[in-house]
This record gives sequence, C-alpha cells and structure tokens, in this order.
Amino acid sequence: MPPFAPPCVPVPLPAFEDNYIWTLAGDGGDALVVDPGDPAPVLAAMAEGLRLVGILVTHHHNDHIGGLAALAAAVPGIEIIAPHDERIPQATQRVDDGARVQVAGIDFETLTVPGHTRSHIAFHAGKVGEAPLLFCGDTLFSLGCGRLFEGSPAQMLASLDRLAALPGDTRVCCTHEYTLSNAAFALAVDPHNRALQARAEAVRDLRARLQPTLPVTLAEECATNPFLRCDDPAVRAAVTMRLGRPPADRIETFAVLREWKNVFRA
Repeated sequence: MPPFAPPCVPVPLPAFEDNYIWTLAGDGGDALVVDPGDPAPVLAAMAEGLRLVGILVTHHHNDHIGGLAALAAAVPGIEIIAPHDERIPQATQRVDDGARVQVAGIDFETLTVPGHTRSHIAFHAGKVGEAPLLFCGDTLFSLGCGRLFEGSPAQMLASLDRLAALPGDTRVCCTHEYTLSNAAFALAVDPHNRALQARAEAVRDLRARLQPTLPVTLAEECATNPFLRCDDPAVRAAVTMRLGRPPADRIETFAVLREWKNVFRA
C-alpha cells in the first residue's frame, strides 16, 4: 500500500487550484475516491499502487465529476455512486437519502443535503478506523459553507443542521481548501471566540507549511464555524449589527451570514 493511502485514513489528493480528491482505502487495500474532478491525480496514485474499486460523487459540478469518464475507462466496471441527477451521466448507482452502500469494504449512509445544489448528497461512515468519516462535498467547509446556487437559505441551514447533529468525533472531509479565507470571515463575525482564534492560528501555520487543514473534527467545527452557530448570541449580535436590527429568525441569521460572506474581503 502506498504511503499516501494507509488503510482507513482519508488522504486528500490536490487538484486544480484548491480542490481535494479524497482517497480512502479499506482494511483489504481496495480504495475509493471522492469527487474526482481531475483524473490525473487519481491515475498517478493508481500508478503508484492505489487499488481503485469505487467512486463516490456528492454533486454534479464539473470540478467534482470531470474525471469520471477517464477513470471509468481506466477501471472497466468501476462502481460510480452518485445522487439522482441527470447531470452526472456516468453514475452506475444512484442513491436516495438514507441509502446504505459499501465501497472498498467500507459502509456508508447517504444524506441528502440540498442548498449548494438541488441534488447534493453527503456520505457518512459511522466507523472507519478510529472515528467516523463525512465526505460532504461543497455543503460544509471548515469554518464555512458552500454558496447557494440552487437552494434556499432554509434548505442549506437544514442541511448544515443535519450534518452538525452527527457525532462530534466525525472527521469532516470537504472538497476545497478554503479554510484560511474562511477563518478571516469567521473572525470578522466572532472575533472573541477563543476556540476560533486557536483554529485560525493553527490553520495559518498549516498553510504556511503547505499542509492541508483537513480533515477537521465536527466538534471543532461546531465550536468555530459561524454557519453552524446561528443560535449563538455572538453570531446573532454580529448579524444584528450588520442588519441594523435583530434577525427575524435563525434562517435570516444564516441568510445574512451567507450574503455577507459572498462580498467579504479580508
């Protein structure tokens, strides 16, 4: 087994400017990848010994599916598990909410998490190695969340609430290295949060050494990510200041945060 793919440890393969294609090998050595927008890093890993047997897809954006055709050609008969969305034509198995699938000997449950796209799903493995795993695509980022391209604030907030309810030791594996810029926004919202200050310092150190900031535990995200903390008084106070009045409810709190992030410049 190559050093980048030890059993039960999620490893990110960098792609494009800031994408991660996650690899995960089971105890038997067979491996899966998640959201391979670019086939080249995966093909290179296969040349070094990665035994690819399956692909998980969270949503249809090209930077997540652009490598599917090439990988299907390289591994005839490979299983490609994706949401019900005609924009992912290479899928061999389409899954609904609550579906249970096994890839590379690892059991996953699928969760529908619309907001970023209408058909976005996440894959949760309750026991992989030392702690659960979550492949959440572009719904939840470390210290942030995805843009709302096809969903409403209410949908996205419900999706984030659903992910936040998973066990705190869950390792969050999202598909973009946005943590440093997200930290700047999170600190603008909640500058006195000590856990957030510590996370931001750790992130700056990791990126200075060109190291990934992921995975991160869900418990750490729940303590530091403003989009998971719409009920927190400090976050509501920041939104109140921006609106000039208290938000009507937690959905408006989230909506204001997301719009604020859209225009934020550090």
